[in-house]
Amino acid sequence: MTAAILIFVTCILPGQVVLQAQDPDSRPSESKWPTHGWAKAKPSSVGLDEKALAAFDADLASGKYSLVDSFAVIRCGNSVFEKAYSHDYGTIYAKEAKMRGPLNAHLTGPYNYFDPAWHPYYHGTDLHSMQSVSKTVSSAILGIAITRDDFKAGLDTPLLTYFDVAKVKNGDDRKRRITLRHVLTMTTGLDWNEEIAYDDPKNDASLMEATDDWVQYVIDRPMAHEPGRVFNYSSGVSELLAYIFQKETGQDIEKYGEKYLFTPLGIKHYWKRTPMGVVDTEGGLFLNTTDLAKIGYLYLHDGIWDRKQIVSQDWVRQSLTPFTDAEEGFKYGFKWWLLPRTDRPGYIWMARGFGGQRLMVFPEENLVAVFTGWEILKDETPDRDLVNRLLPAVRTQTCAAAP
Repeated sequence: MTAAILIFVTCILPGQVVLQAQDPDSRPSESKWPTHGWAKAKPSSVGLDEKALAAFDADLASGKYSLVDSFAVIRCGNSVFEKAYSHDYGTIYAKEAKMRGPLNAHLTGPYNYFDPAWHPYYHGTDLHSMQSVSKTVSSAILGIAITRDDFKAGLDTPLLTYFDVAKVKNGDDRKRRITLRHVLTMTTGLDWNEEIAYDDPKNDASLMEATDDWVQYVIDRPMAHEPGRVFNYSSGVSELLAYIFQKETGQDIEKYGEKYLFTPLGIKHYWKRTPMGVVDTEGGLFLNTTDLAKIGYLYLHDGIWDRKQIVSQDWVRQSLTPFTDAEEGFKYGFKWWLLPRTDRPGYIWMARGFGGQRLMVFPEENLVAVFTGWEILKDETPDRDLVNRLLPAVRTQTCAAAP
């Protein structure tokens, strides 16, 4: 869970980025862009240790790393490992599914996290709940809209521009100073407790999801800090993105994302909505494993897909520039988690979601890894444990075959 953390970096200096531009010649050939499916290759053909991956696979299957549903590795534009692990969640969470609680405010339906018709897979399909990975994807859609000039407001636009201030509770000067940039970087200063377990009745994210009007619940929260000074993880703040997007553009963020992000990448999806019909940008997206990898691959290539600039290079670089210190040694950008490398300068880029959803991008290794899972009552595996199993499998820093 996430605690409030003081910000030591409160601004981004001009030109300060963590992303190295891709050499156009290193990008995939036109025939290898995975819009309609990933090219397959043996791990050893792109410099990966097959025995190391097989050993990791065996440990994942054994339950050593909690309830993992799938694992995939993409290197140099090739799918080199894909595996699904079967779990009977109807049995595993049978008791919890029948009892009302913070993760089960409704006995059936999309916001019962124990209902096997909805979680972790959407109605028997291969679409898996992304949980907070939805936040990262929503940031990408916002960036596309800004670049296309469909979202005209700047990131320093006050958040309350989009609300009837007379109907907002706990209004004060600090709340009036919250901007869209603070929303993107989890630094709004709103009082929000999501550092405790989601099955704790005091968790604000669970309390929000038990209401009808999530947006109002969030904007009515009192202030705890001056905006821009303290990182405090908030699913509620991320839900405001869908509302703001609709107000600013007059368009639905899901439909916009389908046109300008999902369709160009060949991604199939489902997106839950709140009881008020607002797209659930904080945790409601469902994707399959290899389609999630496409999001990482898009950012790995500076927002370019099949020779087209889908997300602007500027937005990609801003998103992957550390704005603040976050939990567990991470830095945080525009809805992206940045894990400092321990073996060299730089970061591993991550999208992270409740239950074990992970998109990991290793830019220096030209590697994308995806994990999905549904470990929702116990602690998840620390991210560094997964990273420390993946990196030793890399035998070459280029796409050359392993010796």
